[in-house]
Formats: sequence, C-alpha cells, structure tokens
Amino acid sequence: MAGDEKRFKSAFDSLHAFTYFAPEVDAALTGAGLRPGRMPYFASRSAAMGAVGPEVVAATFYNFNPEVVARVIPRAWTLATPEQVLDARLDGTDRALTRLLGDHVKSDEVAEAAELAREAAAGCTGEGRPLYAAHAGLDWPGEPHLVLWHAITLLREYRGDGHVAALVLNGLSGLDALITHVATGRGFAVDAAKLTRGWSDEQWTAAEAALTGRGILDADGGLTDAGAAVRDAVEIATESASRGPWDHLGAERAARLEELGRGLSRRIVEAGAFPDGVFRRPRS
Repeated sequence: MAGDEKRFKSAFDSLHAFTYFAPEVDAALTGAGLRPGRMPYFASRSAAMGAVGPEVVAATFYNFNPEVVARVIPRAWTLATPEQVLDARLDGTDRALTRLLGDHVKSDEVAEAAELAREAAAGCTGEGRPLYAAHAGLDWPGEPHLVLWHAITLLREYRGDGHVAALVLNGLSGLDALITHVATGRGFAVDAAKLTRGWSDEQWTAAEAALTGRGILDADGGLTDAGAAVRDAVEIATESASRGPWDHLGAERAARLEELGRGLSRRIVEAGAFPDGVFRRPRS
C-alpha cells in the first residue's frame, strides 16, 4: 500500500514521542538517578544499546549537537545503569499512557492495535539499523498498552535508522537535515528545533549560509527547487527502505492499524501529551 511509511509518522508517531514530554517519564528517570534536563532523553533512548559513548549516541540520533550529547553521556551511566534506565522508562510510560488514555487504556481498541503493531514489527530486520536492533533485543512488556508502545518504538526506530541512511546518501549532515526539514514548513518551529536539538544561533546561521551556498536554501531561508528535490529524494529513500513491516502486515491490516493509531494519537494529543508551540501542526 503506497505511502504507508508517511502515514505511519502521522498516525503513530505521537504514541512514542509523547514519552519525551511526559512528566511521569521524566520523574521515573530522575528517580532512577539521572539528572534533570537533557540527560533523561539521551540516556533513555540510547540505553537499549548499553553504556555507549557520546559518539555512538550522536551518530545514531543524528540531528542533535554532539557537544550537547557529550555533556550528559557517558556521565549518565555513572548515575544509573542502562537496565535501570530502561525499567524507569517503561514504568513512566505506563503511568503516562494510563493518564492520557484514561479508562480507554484497557479498551479492545488498544488491545487490537497492540496485536497489529506487534505483528507489523515482526516484519522489521536489524541489518544496518542499530537503534532498532538494540530495542528489538529487549523483552516485550505484558500489558497491551505497553506492547503497543514498544511496537511503535520498534517501528519508529526502524524507520529512523533508514532515514539517517537516506540523509547520508543525499549529503545532508545532522544539522543540514534539521534546517531543511524546518524549511519544509512541517514539524518543528525554528526556535524549538534549535532548543531541543541543542544548536546555537551561530551554528544554525553558519549552516544556513552553507546550504544557501550549495543552492539548497534561498536567500530567505526557504527551500530552492534543488533543495525541495533533495528533501523529496530523502523521503522516497526512507519510505523505500522502511516497507518491510507494512509488506509483512498486508494492506488490509495496515489500514486498520492506521485507523486505530490515528484515533489513539488524537486522544493523547487532546489530553495534553505535547506542550504548545513545539510543533507547527497538531500531532494527530
């Protein structure tokens, strides 16, 4: 079914990404010993790979400032083990999803979505996908809402690994990728992109100037025709590299999972899963 990958991001991405904003997750991670701020994010998302260094985290996360990563990794592993971080992340996710979904967390809809998402994840393979492979090595949780979250996490990291490969292939560094994505008018606003990814105004401006010199951006910071073509090539390559789960699931079940995912995403967004002003569009 053409376009499954793009629809995945809009239908399901919120069901993973809310964890990076949920106070329950942050409290669980700081309760495990991590320091408040950026450390919980970098440690929780990389913990499945073990006590890796900042170079590995920056390489796999790709569009974050490596200088910012190095401020908290590997120090995080002196405060909590990767296993403790993973346990805390799951505990916080459990409590956050229970709050956001309310009584619906025990619904047949969640159970059906969990079953379909787990089956879709069975179509992923680990070759060249370090973040996906690391998370695929973790045990599956027991409760349906956590099965759903873990499956969505696998699908998201699987796609993300393929997206990084597409960016490398098309000559976009991590910061280039972030700037050109903002220039599409989708996703992050400029200030939120700088803040969350740790880039200074000076670094952002210098990278914009370089992209303008390459003909990727115009004088106003928008994408040129050549820049739009590069972004299109990235998206086409990402989708092509990420078809495994949807081919495995089949068109009918993929459509049903998309329907369920949109409904559940809408519920958590309406319940306040994301702060105002971070994204240009509602994540639903």
